[in-house]
Amino acid sequence: MEYVRLGLSGLKVSKVCLGTMTFGREADEKTSYGIMDYYRERGGIFLDTADGYSGGMSEEIVGCWIRDRGVRNDVVLATKVYARMGTGPNEAGLSRAHIVKACEDSLRRLGTDHIDLYQIHRWDPEAPPHETIRALDDLVRQGKILYAGCSNLKAWHLSEFVKIADSANLACFASIQPIYNALNRGIESEILPYCALKGIGVIVYNPLGGGMLTGKYRKGEPLPKGARIEKDSNYNARYYTDTAMDIVEDFITEAGKRGVSPAQLALAWAVGEPRVSCPIVGARNVGQLEDTLGGLAIRLTPEERAAVPAVLPGRWVGLDPVYDRAE
Repeated sequence: MEYVRLGLSGLKVSKVCLGTMTFGREADEKTSYGIMDYYRERGGIFLDTADGYSGGMSEEIVGCWIRDRGVRNDVVLATKVYARMGTGPNEAGLSRAHIVKACEDSLRRLGTDHIDLYQIHRWDPEAPPHETIRALDDLVRQGKILYAGCSNLKAWHLSEFVKIADSANLACFASIQPIYNALNRGIESEILPYCALKGIGVIVYNPLGGGMLTGKYRKGEPLPKGARIEKDSNYNARYYTDTAMDIVEDFITEAGKRGVSPAQLALAWAVGEPRVSCPIVGARNVGQLEDTLGGLAIRLTPEERAAVPAVLPGRWVGLDPVYDRAE
């Protein structure tokens, strides 16, 4: 496993981050422990979760594993804030009221006194950006979070936060977490150039295209029972299109020519974008993670990467992910 700086911050993270959205949902606690153990054995140190994943259960499982394994000082722990965590009017979003309470709740579930990377999960049109950024800055100054980050923002959203932080000398985002894969290259138009200019790290999620780039879904064949794209209407609209299926068929063929699995080629393709700090990889079981991480051994030259079947630069195949309300 390689380690890289997160943008221009001093924080070092694994070249691949372990996503934990499946924990407490598709993966029970025992399976989740096995996934994290395997990731650590491979040298991984970067764990990403969110308060909204399984209603906080993902954070609890991650926190228990960290405590049981005694590895708090050996991992970079990231979580997110925005999701509705109760019925009250202030129990969701990016107001100061919610951010402060949500951070305390995440610290309790994770069983730690600080969060290494605390990320806003998406844009909140009802919370003034200056209120959000000042709340995050306060948490940094209090030592409850070390770095602030963001996820699922448009370039103008990100620019607005950065402008406010710079003008008031407030802590701003060390990183952004957008969607990116061979079926969705939307961030190449504005987000990647802007982040390169400002020194903001880029942690991309969905590098396997929600499973589309693993060979699980084939053109002309019914969706497997229980598959996420079958159950999740957002994921279905995001990826399950005729254009996507045509690309997937060519992508699978290309992986076969190289003697690697489609998942490994998908990871190698994402890692091959030099402006990407690291991709997030999730799994339902250890076998899936073992297969995907094999992609770290693949080094694509710019010419080889350009030849891999993918949607056109700056385009995506389905729903605009910034307005997709679920990861």
